[in-house]
Amino acid sequence: MNFSVSVIIPVYNGEKFIEKSINSAISQPEVFEVVVVNDGSTDSTQIILDNLIVLNDKIKVYHHYNKLNKGRSSSRNLGIKKSKGNYIAFLDADDYYLKNRFLNDFHLFKNNKSINGVYNAIGAHFYRGTSKLEKEQLNLTTVKEPINSNNLFEILLLGSKGYFSIDGLTVEKEVFIKTGYFSEDLKVAEDTELILKMALKTTLVSGIIDKPLAIRGVHDENSFSNENLYKIFRYKMYYSLLNWMRKEKYSIKKIELVFNALFLLRKLEKNTLFSEIKYWLYILKKYPFIMKSIVFIKSFPLISQRKKILKFLYLK
Repeated sequence: MNFSVSVIIPVYNGEKFIEKSINSAISQPEVFEVVVVNDGSTDSTQIILDNLIVLNDKIKVYHHYNKLNKGRSSSRNLGIKKSKGNYIAFLDADDYYLKNRFLNDFHLFKNNKSINGVYNAIGAHFYRGTSKLEKEQLNLTTVKEPINSNNLFEILLLGSKGYFSIDGLTVEKEVFIKTGYFSEDLKVAEDTELILKMALKTTLVSGIIDKPLAIRGVHDENSFSNENLYKIFRYKMYYSLLNWMRKEKYSIKKIELVFNALFLLRKLEKNTLFSEIKYWLYILKKYPFIMKSIVFIKSFPLISQRKKILKFLYLK
């Protein structure tokens, strides 16, 4: 079996971490090449890359036109297009792989020709101080148990059995013909959207989920620490996914799952009844086809929150 992995690493001003990241990928026997996209770095990242290229010809470095900074979605997309391996894996510039990152993936692909991707657990290394709660939350990013690929989309949407990170994912390169690339309109949550598309379009199976095969670097500059940014783009991610699903002609039952996730998110935010009605009408205007859905009608706040409303009126 030809199992040649191209590891895609987008980097912007990653002088503190990039060498460790690249070396952790190069050290994996299954890695055919490490495709680094320097996304307009202004620090010494390129000097470090130039030195590493001399030492190992598996390292390939690319830039956007005019060496512009275009974001990690655009950078990953460029890396995928430039890659030559028949399997693709991802690694952020401040993260790194552990020993035998791809060994189990290889055996799974070799023994099951029907699968398109394997996801694994990742851990965390803290470069800054942290709370006990944060350490527990990031200690192991994984799913709680193996999940049937037919149910993966819904389970990931609900988050009931955990999540997996793109650093722990290995997929056939042909997967991107089915799903398309990363949405370049999304500054964050673009990886979540693509994973959900893969869960719909392809067969993803769990690999090693009880111990990490990669490590996320946690520091003050992480984008995932910016909750306000994620709050904005979490909604945009759902809208982008809905537009794609409509284009791909998915059934209303599948699409309803995304609306359920949207309204669950709204519920967790504990917005006012007025703002929920306003949002419901906004969704109806944005996606008029959903009016045919009984699930959507039942989500109207005066219906979905009727017990709360009646309780309030009773107490008054």
